[in-house]
Amino acid sequence: MNLTLRFLGVGAAQAVELGSSGAVLERDGAPLLLIDCGPETLTTFEAVYASLPRAVYVTHTHMDHVGGLERLFYRAYFDPALRGKVRLYAHAALITHLQSRVADYPDVVAEGGANFWDGYQLVPCSRGFWHEGLWFDVFPTRHHMPMTSFALALRGSFVWTGDTRPIPEMLAQYAAHGETVAHDCGLIGNPSHTGVDDLDREYPDELRSRLVLYHYGSEADGAALAARGQRIARAGDTLALAPPRPDVMVEA
Repeated sequence: MNLTLRFLGVGAAQAVELGSSGAVLERDGAPLLLIDCGPETLTTFEAVYASLPRAVYVTHTHMDHVGGLERLFYRAYFDPALRGKVRLYAHAALITHLQSRVADYPDVVAEGGANFWDGYQLVPCSRGFWHEGLWFDVFPTRHHMPMTSFALALRGSFVWTGDTRPIPEMLAQYAAHGETVAHDCGLIGNPSHTGVDDLDREYPDELRSRLVLYHYGSEADGAALAARGQRIARAGDTLALAPPRPDVMVEA
């Protein structure tokens, strides 16, 4: 089994030229799990894979991370092969936010008779979830209010932090076995996002050597981060991942 992480977009909310932050976990070259679905994510996904995602994990409900879910609903609902079969994984604490932000619209189709969730197979989770024979850990991050943003980890392979301030206590647990860590980081931090100076203060050298930074504010900011010796992701980049630990795999 060969796993790769493909970055579809790497930008902060207003860095539209970089694409909404999101990625696809690939297994043997095929898309396994889409992480977040911003406003233009489906366009990029289809350009790469010539298909729609069959599974999506949502880190949090800011619109640059979920703005594409309505479009995916319409594509899935009106396709008999996909209706109700696109898995949508989200922490249980996010369900009310997802409902209010993207699902609570009267008569979601003009003909009536449809609910937004009829397009999906919604899978709420807490500690994590099984998908295609792999166990993915889910844990809270520090972004705006507590319990509104959640990272994703596949033990032994990778961690995707989602939007967050530094989370050393979490990464000490979920990135303790050499995992590649895709981490929110801009040139300058703020109360909701990590800045490059935060990395030096909060993380040990060994962990920093495994960070790949995304969610920065502009091409210029990305270049400045790289000039400081940071490894940054760019839209379209793919990262080869280590295989997951045996204890998180079952025969699919």
